Amino acid sequence: MSKLNAIFHYSASPGIAERLRAAENDWLGIDACAEADDSRLFELLAEAEVLWHVLKPATAEVIAAAPKLRLIQKIGVGVNTIDLDAAKARGIVVCNMPGTNSQAVAEATLLLMLAALRRAAQFHDATRQGAGWEMEAGIFDRVGELAGRTVGLVGYGAVASRLAPVLRALGARVLYTATAAKAEVADEWRELDDLLAESDVISLHLPQTDETTGLLDAAAFARMKPGAVLVNTARGGLVDEAALHDALRDGPLLAAGLDVYTEEPVAPDNPLLALENVVLMPHVAWLTPETFQRSIAVAVANSRCLLDGGEFQHRVI
Repeated sequence: MSKLNAIFHYSASPGIAERLRAAENDWLGIDACAEADDSRLFELLAEAEVLWHVLKPATAEVIAAAPKLRLIQKIGVGVNTIDLDAAKARGIVVCNMPGTNSQAVAEATLLLMLAALRRAAQFHDATRQGAGWEMEAGIFDRVGELAGRTVGLVGYGAVASRLAPVLRALGARVLYTATAAKAEVADEWRELDDLLAESDVISLHLPQTDETTGLLDAAAFARMKPGAVLVNTARGGLVDEAALHDALRDGPLLAAGLDVYTEEPVAPDNPLLALENVVLMPHVAWLTPETFQRSIAVAVANSRCLLDGGEFQHRVI
């Protein structure tokens, strides 16, 4: 049996590296390549048949550099970072893996909601500097609880469906918007504009497509309630960042919790980074050892299909 050459295109921590070694066998070899190491990537692409893609775009140039490539396996859900046209033109299979990171993202979304509402980052920094008991009194007028607030979920997939019952248990009212109301969902459905106007906390849970890019622009922020909070653990391109900055600086937004950005890695001069009412994470809401354990299992199974001709899980093209 021939051995497949796979690239894991992400920095491998000691724990991830151990999991990758455990996944190797007599038919599959896996080389880890940090996303910043382009020279190693292009060297490995020359013989690669499988690319386990995480975040750094799998561009047409990347695909062209891999003449033997047969499968691009997204470690995650969003495939907006893969040149699907280039893959399709070569007959390369593209798969994603919805559900493997849903628990981690749901928990991180809740974390950002609470951290934004309670100004956790600002209190953390002040306390670390020995000034936690000297903060100006007005900050306590700019914090709050989830209980009694209305949370609007924009999109209602695997992440939002895990999050909703937790929010209700904490005393929040939950609204959602999706392409249509879902009969099996107990929460109240709203059109997007109505959800924005009615919600105290707005959380994004939908893919970035041509239709959803820039979904939250200046007009959308103008519809939101004074004191609203935005959380984005989906894709940075869903939001007009200049309009978000203005809404956080001048109103109506009280705060935001962000894990994703239009440009990644986020530029150090991004104006959002200078705002005290923003809690920031570097696109790691999905990243837990448990996520990788589930993801590697799917990636191995789909890679095996190249040898056995089985049915690929979650095939995109």
